[in-house]
Amino acid sequence: MTAVAQSTDEAGPLADAVAQLEQAAEILGYDGGTLDMLRAPRREVTVSIPLRRDDGSVEVLTGHRVQHSLTRGPAKGGVRFSAHVDLDEVRALAMWMTWKCALMHLPYGGAKGGVRIAPENYSAAELERVTRRFTSEILPVIGPNRDIPAPDIGTDERHMAWMMDTFSVASGHTVLGVTTGKPVGLGGSLGRAGATSFGVVEIALAALRHVGITPRMRPQRSRDSARSAAEQPACWRRQVSV
Repeated sequence: MTAVAQSTDEAGPLADAVAQLEQAAEILGYDGGTLDMLRAPRREVTVSIPLRRDDGSVEVLTGHRVQHSLTRGPAKGGVRFSAHVDLDEVRALAMWMTWKCALMHLPYGGAKGGVRIAPENYSAAELERVTRRFTSEILPVIGPNRDIPAPDIGTDERHMAWMMDTFSVASGHTVLGVTTGKPVGLGGSLGRAGATSFGVVEIALAALRHVGITPRMRPQRSRDSARSAAEQPACWRRQVSV
């Protein structure tokens, strides 16, 4: 039994992820060695992040980056800013990223990162300093061919631009591919901001079809909406029958 597995005695996301893995391994007939390999992250980095607050005080935050698998290609996964971030949560999220990339036949492994911080209590300038210092601390393990961060809970395109810029300064040239979820003007993808929620809708509709339910949706447009009909996703611009 590995050290990672021993840390999952109590209920939590890592315990859930490992239980799911063990169930899948039993169905697929994986041997114990393969199971142990899939259960343990390939690499973990925990860093201290000194932050000088706007009022001149200093506090030290903790950040993590976990690369669960690098077998299929560079690791891929978000960076979470949340007061609830801990190493076991990041381990579980990295493991789930491995499965998601593999199921979609993407040439990436799974990774995840996070900083234990309540972002709503910090200014934009403070969050930029946290992001840049965190990036500097994990610099040796990220990169377009190593590990590509993305937005997650508590982070957005600004954080990815800060990470990209910090990595680029250290590299001596612009490296747009070090993060995804950047602003479109910095090489980001159109539709990225709403991609997760759109995916949830698609999954919900597929689940309803599976159980024989036919939803019919006609969302009402807000009078304050600045988006034109042409900018709305196709499934929102018309009545949808499934």
